[in-house]
Amino acid sequence: MKLSHAMAAVAGVAAGAAAFVTVPMATAHGHGYEPQLNPANFVKVIDNPYFPLPVGRTLIYRGIKDGRSQIDRVHVTSSTRKIEGITATAVTDVSTHRGKLLEKTTDWYAQDKQGTVWYLGERTAAYLPGGKIDRSGSWLAGVKDAEPGIVMKAHPAVPQGYRQEYLKGEAEDTAWIVNLGGKLTTPARTFRHVLTSLEFTRLEPKVIDQKIYGRGVGIISERAVHGPKEVAILVRVIH
Repeated sequence: MKLSHAMAAVAGVAAGAAAFVTVPMATAHGHGYEPQLNPANFVKVIDNPYFPLPVGRTLIYRGIKDGRSQIDRVHVTSSTRKIEGITATAVTDVSTHRGKLLEKTTDWYAQDKQGTVWYLGERTAAYLPGGKIDRSGSWLAGVKDAEPGIVMKAHPAVPQGYRQEYLKGEAEDTAWIVNLGGKLTTPARTFRHVLTSLEFTRLEPKVIDQKIYGRGVGIISERAVHGPKEVAILVRVIH
């Protein structure tokens, strides 16, 4: 996809075009985004091929963010939390630069019976100079009008688009699938039949991110295709 085409698609997402952003197993009420999820329609195990979360797995990424090298360690914990009546799995993400803690995040996910993985909340803390901590971007479905979003469809196809999260002014990521197929070699291994998506938030209108997902693992590459340089590549899978 050419960047000019991507920007046009982004504009559609940012405008909230109902024809573009589709949400399975959910309905929208009034003029806003308000998916209605039934806790009875969720399962305990998250095994979507493009976003599996087996308990105990750790994914390690190396990359660059804010002009400096960074290591991200993503771990699927055995901890769960009830969010809107749904049992969600906690996944931690710890970012460091030469051993120094940069950011620590806990994300909560759950999978419905159809196989779609939902994003139910995020608690994040960025550690700034002078001992300051920035917790902006944190949200939890059902709190302060925050709504859950989709992180991976059960049956992804081009050009599906969806909200990944929603808390006005804090968490407004959207995504759409732009390619299915091809391969990508990372330091971890070579992945075939990969899925590529683009992400955008109106809170950062000059940034577009590309994510590539490998079957059986999840995110294997992330980079900014528009905006400040940012990249993360999967280097190791533990468990």
